[in-house]
Amino acid sequence: MLTLVLTVILAALVFEFINGFHDTANSIATVVATKVLSPGQAIALAASTNLIGAFWGTAVAKTIASGLVDTDVVVVTSQVLICALLGAIVWNLITWWRGLPSSSSHALIGGLCGAALAAAHNNWAALIWSKVGDAGWTSNKGLLWKVVVPMISSPIAGFLLGVAIITLLYVLIAGMSKAGGLLARLARPRWVGMFFGKAQFVSAAYMGFAHGRQDAQKTMGIIALAIFAAQTEGALNDLPAWLSFLHPDGGKDDIDSWIIATCALVMAAGTAAGGWRIIKTLGHKMVKLHPIDGFAAESASATILVTAAHFGMPVSTTHSISTAIMGVGFAKNPRALKLGVIERIVWAWILTIPAAGGIAYGLLRLLEALGWA
Repeated sequence: MLTLVLTVILAALVFEFINGFHDTANSIATVVATKVLSPGQAIALAASTNLIGAFWGTAVAKTIASGLVDTDVVVVTSQVLICALLGAIVWNLITWWRGLPSSSSHALIGGLCGAALAAAHNNWAALIWSKVGDAGWTSNKGLLWKVVVPMISSPIAGFLLGVAIITLLYVLIAGMSKAGGLLARLARPRWVGMFFGKAQFVSAAYMGFAHGRQDAQKTMGIIALAIFAAQTEGALNDLPAWLSFLHPDGGKDDIDSWIIATCALVMAAGTAAGGWRIIKTLGHKMVKLHPIDGFAAESASATILVTAAHFGMPVSTTHSISTAIMGVGFAKNPRALKLGVIERIVWAWILTIPAAGGIAYGLLRLLEALGWA
């Protein structure tokens, strides 16, 4: 049993590493596309800010650990979690290879739900659909409140906020041009480009921080769930001294410090590995970006991510930045958007949860057929 727990932790960290390089593009595509930073500089910035963001709260991790699967209905074994992670990893690698910015968050959620459903022998009660909290809607649990609602609302919010920010910036610049004098000179394209070239460094850091705060926590939740399940079965009662750090509560009530630190470091390492295929799709293929556009898109996306993380909603970094870029492009010129690329991205979004869930479901069924689960 202990070997299986360690295997889950290893698989979770592999997912976290892949999440890092898969979603690196989400946090740095715009700053690379606008040529404000070189790819190497952008990756260094993203890795460091991812690390900081990962330590900033654990609400999303708690949602993954205890808000989606009803452990009173289905026993979440190490095999279930391994299949969940493999489902997410396989789908992430497929979409990375195809250059599609699909959601690692939804891949993990889909994998967890698919494996749990297989373990429950198709008893849908194993999945928490909706559970109303005592402290208002923000404390509600379940797939409806924590996955479905933000999955629909966050792309819309990203698009609208992208439109709003870039529109506001252009209105301010137009006002400065009409004011004359020094303000008019500062509103010239050369000075605007220089200013937002500097400002985008800040918005890129904000985006990296938001990415770390959202995505690193999802793997923390899986590891915490694995340890809690192992403790419930008594598998961690007689640990050797070198594994004694596994024995705290494991995340049922809080996420242990070693889980936070490990996931943060592994994700930062994955971020440093980069993901250039997706950067090309996000930063170049959807719409041509300038520094002011990148600033608007990153600011919009990061705000969505940080807000969702505060309420424990595992929102997709991919969805928020992609739709923010679309919103910026639409505000500038609706015809500038390349609808063929956007269509491919939307299909990747739609397929992610069922595809990762289907892979995880099939893997657990295979393990059961082989007598290993």
